[in-house]
Amino acid sequence: QVQLVESGGGLVQPGGSLRLSCVASGLTFSRYVMNWYRQAPGKEREQVATITSIGDSTNYADSVKGRFTISRDNAKNTVYLQANSLKPENTAVYYCNAVMSPLGFWGQGTQVTVSS
Repeated sequence: QVQLVESGGGLVQPGGSLRLSCVASGLTFSRYVMNWYRQAPGKEREQVATITSIGDSTNYADSVKGRFTISRDNAKNTVYLQANSLKPENTAVYYCNAVMSPLGFWGQGTQVTVSS
């Protein structure tokens, strides 16, 4: 049974930082491209960041470039999202996603709230 478990969300003030983690089990983690998505209230889920299976390449949504960093530790079956300089508009549920076409799996999400 595949499980993706996110953690690290919470309430943070504008300009603050959070480090999200996603631990995977039940799959060969090092074979999967890993993504972070987010979904704000009333909006569609959007892709935030992507990292290749071996971590040699990353990609980001324009809105987070220079502020967010995705990384992974294949020995720990974990993908991270370091989110810096957070803004109120970054408030959302953040989800991790594992993809090895045609397979895809989602975590349950972790809430990030940016507010003073």
